[in-house]
Amino acid sequence: MYGVVLAAGRGTRMRPLTDRQPKPLLPVGDRSLLERVFDTARDVVDEFVVVTGYRGEAIREAIGESYRDRPVHYVEQAEALGTAHAVAQAEPVVDDDFLVLNGDVVVDASLPQALADAGAPAVAATEVDDPRAYGVLSTAADGSLADIVEKPADPPTNLANVGCYAFEPEVFDYIDRTPESERGEYEITTTIDLLLGDGRRIDVARYDGTWLDVGRPWELLEANELTLAEFDDERELEGTVEEDVHLHGPVVVEEGARVRSGAYIEGPALIREGADVGPNAYVRGATVVGPGAHVGHSVEVKNSVLMADASVGHLSYVGDSVLGRAVNFGAGTNVANLRHDGENVRQTVKGDRVDTGRRKLGAIVGDEAKTGINTSLNAGVVLGAGETTGPGEALTRDRLSE
Repeated sequence: MYGVVLAAGRGTRMRPLTDRQPKPLLPVGDRSLLERVFDTARDVVDEFVVVTGYRGEAIREAIGESYRDRPVHYVEQAEALGTAHAVAQAEPVVDDDFLVLNGDVVVDASLPQALADAGAPAVAATEVDDPRAYGVLSTAADGSLADIVEKPADPPTNLANVGCYAFEPEVFDYIDRTPESERGEYEITTTIDLLLGDGRRIDVARYDGTWLDVGRPWELLEANELTLAEFDDERELEGTVEEDVHLHGPVVVEEGARVRSGAYIEGPALIREGADVGPNAYVRGATVVGPGAHVGHSVEVKNSVLMADASVGHLSYVGDSVLGRAVNFGAGTNVANLRHDGENVRQTVKGDRVDTGRRKLGAIVGDEAKTGINTSLNAGVVLGAGETTGPGEALTRDRLSE
């Protein structure tokens, strides 16, 4: 069986974290989103086919020709014309049953297993409290799929379409017949309607595990929180931990990392290879200090993600934030992560102000951005890739790169 992984999107809702890297390569714990998808499906998939588009070469370079002994093939969706169009790009490679999985969604291994057990064709579904924002499934008396309705005002069931499928190669013929939608795209749900119209039985694979669409920056924080919560009481210290370091709870220090004297770490925390923490630093909450990242003297980092080679050198506070690759915070940079009025932090996504659902959310900082000394970043503010602040600046409005 093949695993066709959709990884072509530009990830505009995740800006600025996707301005210089594709969303499927964003880190969740010790692996990328895409690698986590591979891991969930590896036991039921013999080969992977990755549908790339935006910055596809970066994905090829990061993953290579195989993943944990499973061959990886690449096909390109040169233009974003919908999910059915994306799946169609795999036709030259796929000659057997296959799963369709998303390269930016956090699920667990029981999802691809349920699809494989159901057999092709099948659609995965999960029960949700309010399905109005999803495609909603109706089932026949025998439990097979009867219909999918997109975002109904009056949902017929509470079964939401997870967006993962099992298909036989004949689905490519149905994709060829799939008409363009009102949005100008070719939707896989329309293809499924064609299958149903021809009397094909489509099974419903029930799934009740983790399902997190990592589409917006604060959802990357949530994905890391979920992942680090799995550490339980884990304590792995393969790197260098100097004397007078205080570790509490689950803490992983990878080989090649260093935690310097006086550091105080309250897990769950992951200190990745080549990272340098301390001296006299405080790391707490669900925090990932990425490969080659630096958390220096008298710095506090709380519930945050520092991507590869990010640096918070000294005398700074970073809370509930995401710092992209090679970000550099000048001395005394402080992040606000809580509104004074007690309301949830809001953030602008594609021009719309959105309630993040989080009481605490700090800054979202794109790759290679830099702050001047004594910069203040307001709760929920976005600093674009490659952007800078001046010494002593208070940033209360988003500053996005072109």
